[in-house]
Amino acid sequence: MKNGIIPDPNVLHPIKGYDKEIYIKPAVTSKNIIVGDFSYIADSDFESHVTHHYEWLGDKLIIGKFCQIASGVEFVMNGANHQMNSVSTFPFYTLAGWDMAPPATEDLPLKGDTVIGNDVWIGQNAVILPGVHIGDGAIIGANSVVGSDVDPYTIVAGDPAKVLRKRFDDELISLLLAFRWWDKSIEEINSLIPLLTSGDIEKVRKTLKEIL
Repeated sequence: MKNGIIPDPNVLHPIKGYDKEIYIKPAVTSKNIIVGDFSYIADSDFESHVTHHYEWLGDKLIIGKFCQIASGVEFVMNGANHQMNSVSTFPFYTLAGWDMAPPATEDLPLKGDTVIGNDVWIGQNAVILPGVHIGDGAIIGANSVVGSDVDPYTIVAGDPAKVLRKRFDDELISLLLAFRWWDKSIEEINSLIPLLTSGDIEKVRKTLKEIL
């Protein structure tokens, strides 16, 4: 390991002396936010980026391992949605003085859990809307608004976010999804860094075929 330091996913600040980038997992307090090892955000606080997340709704934000989340990213949760099967969308029940009980969950346009895969890069100021599933290895462009699911190893950008291209061909994507490097031990991942960061894609393909 570099300088004798073993990477620790439970350390809040992975860069010594710099507090504007944190590992998310040790910072989370909400039971409805689940984050894998080594995923980080370019900020000193994470939960402020998760908005309209009300415990009584029960929706979860699930983020995999080794995700890279830029500053200004917002995860909009289901609590942002208003009742739409009624004449008015005004949320009387949330505001003081109005005589309305919370609507039944079946009357709300709930989209389910928001799920981010592993090794996903989310660019600055992107907005992830409720219930979106983003696959492993995907890249979300800066300032994108993501309202639909994103396939693994796919690049999307824009408002609304649209597919720009797949990062690799279907064969290599299948190999990477089968390899699941993010689930290996720290020692194994450390030894795999030359492969994981190689620009020689054909060499990577050949090596993965040999390993698998």
